[in-house]
Amino acid sequence: MMKALAVRFALVVSCGLTASVLGAAPAAAQFWQCAPYARQISGIEIRGNADTWWSQAAGRYERGHTPVAGSVLAFQATSRMRVGHVAMVSKVVGDREVLLTHANWSRRGGIERDVRAVDVSAAGDWSLVKVWYGPQGGLGTSNYPTSGFIYSGQTPVAAPALQYAGTGPSIGRGPIGVVAFTGKD
Repeated sequence: MMKALAVRFALVVSCGLTASVLGAAPAAAQFWQCAPYARQISGIEIRGNADTWWSQAAGRYERGHTPVAGSVLAFQATSRMRVGHVAMVSKVVGDREVLLTHANWSRRGGIERDVRAVDVSAAGDWSLVKVWYGPQGGLGTSNYPTSGFIYSGQTPVAAPALQYAGTGPSIGRGPIGVVAFTGKD
């Protein structure tokens, strides 16, 4: 009995030492929320919950209802998505279809690249969309209201002083420049 207990203790200690030496979780296992991820990959310097991005962009970034690669689609808050959602348009496929790159949609904290989103609004104005959902392996069954697109390629309007902060991550097309506002967060 003492021998079995000593073996178990040694195993627990060695597992604990291994975890502390290697780190509790690998860097690739980082948990992402949609807003910080969209900010990092798009270069749009807006902070706070996703449902506030559209109003915060007013006067700082161009906004509209036409998808453009690199723009961010701002989803409205709903009962199922209480703080909204934001996703970067990685490619425009057609007038009513885009590919999105975003975080925390199909899998909690996970990143999805180039997933399909379709405009299902009656007016064709991107005010209502369906988005690819991993567990179904296709477009989800829900429709999500959106406010529109925030354009990253535009120079921010009446923005605070900008300071270069390096380059951001690559999304299969090379690095994306990232700027950081030196003003209030």
